[in-house]
Amino acid sequence: MADLFSTRAETAETGAPRPLADRLRPDRLGDVIGQEALLGPDGPLGAMLQASNLGSLILWGPPGVGKTTIARLLARESDLHFVQISAIFSGVADLKKVFAAATDRRRMGQGTLLFVDEIHRFNKAQQDGFLPYMEDGTILLVGATTENPSFELNAAVLSRAQVMMLQRLDTEALEALLARAEQELGALPLRPSARQALLEMADGDGRALLNLAEQVAAWRLAEPIEPAALSARLSARAAVYDKSGDQHYNLISALHKSVRGSDPDAALYWLARMLKGGEDPRYLARRITRMAVEDIGLADPQAQVQCLAAWDTYERLGSPEGELALAQAVTYLALAPKSNAAYVAYKAAMAAAAQTGSAPPPAHILNAPTALMKEQGFGAGYAYDHDAEDGFSGQTYFPDGMERPGFYQPVDRGFERDLGKRVAYFDKLRAKRQDTGNS
Repeated sequence: MADLFSTRAETAETGAPRPLADRLRPDRLGDVIGQEALLGPDGPLGAMLQASNLGSLILWGPPGVGKTTIARLLARESDLHFVQISAIFSGVADLKKVFAAATDRRRMGQGTLLFVDEIHRFNKAQQDGFLPYMEDGTILLVGATTENPSFELNAAVLSRAQVMMLQRLDTEALEALLARAEQELGALPLRPSARQALLEMADGDGRALLNLAEQVAAWRLAEPIEPAALSARLSARAAVYDKSGDQHYNLISALHKSVRGSDPDAALYWLARMLKGGEDPRYLARRITRMAVEDIGLADPQAQVQCLAAWDTYERLGSPEGELALAQAVTYLALAPKSNAAYVAYKAAMAAAAQTGSAPPPAHILNAPTALMKEQGFGAGYAYDHDAEDGFSGQTYFPDGMERPGFYQPVDRGFERDLGKRVAYFDKLRAKRQDTGNS
């Protein structure tokens, strides 16, 4: 299997056209743009190289941030033979050939850096196949993935490799990359506002930016153009969103935390991002309702009602009209008073229920439908609250011998402020009834 170095050399010799992204691949790790925190002298990968102690790696990051380039340059700077395969196109037979060639190379004193693109696409058995060759030093594995390694890679592989997280390219990094492209292509015919629009179209993907720049350069325009003309000629890179992957969970987390943080603008932004990415509005309706229960609760009981109404409205109207109802609910939630007191109380009650096991209710609140049960004392001494002063008996309803807990602690916000007054009122009455009963 040809390695990337020989493939590029052959391409250059034949004079076949090469994309700009390939022509601009850095020749040194120091020239990689946007990953200074990882590759710098104080970065984890930079420190490894300085110590000549490079180990197997998993490069985790979005598309177009330099994973392949970094792997290739690591092989060069470590004097290792570079082999690249893709988990999408490779199977067990391909892996056996790679391992056999690496074994032969090792006998001749040459190490192998095996770069596996989209490594998360390999199944468990295929991933396990790497282990013996990693352990005996036949290969130094560098895997690249856009998915969270914690969920997609075997624990055995992760225990033998360090995960390095690459960052999405920010505006500064993209601008530096565009300047490098213009050294190859010449100045692009873009007004400053159109230049900024081009950077935004790339959406943090360096490869996408270079492809867009190459298209602009090919137009050979006499005059710089404005953003509207640029947008008419180009299509923006589709936003990265996987409805079952990291982006799905990252964005719903961002929406939830924006609501919890009482920021309606941020909450609407993340809602829009998910809808634009193709998320199922019913999933959003369910999660929004959960936010009302978990983070607002009894501080504003109408929040849950608003969410259920928005959900029902979406079911009746569908898209896109029904999505406005979800946006309305999200705005309401973000501006509602917040409380997780009921949520905390519920979890505490669940923990207490687990600890107390099968302790029965006290006998005085048990029903006694038979004579035998009455003889056993079931229901004896029960005080009917409606007959008591203030409609409150103050009796205990916990199992005998269980110290009365205080699960529910209302916050001093919204409607729960009134509930707190009620809790305090009944606590005072309960103490009064107990004092009367003990005297």
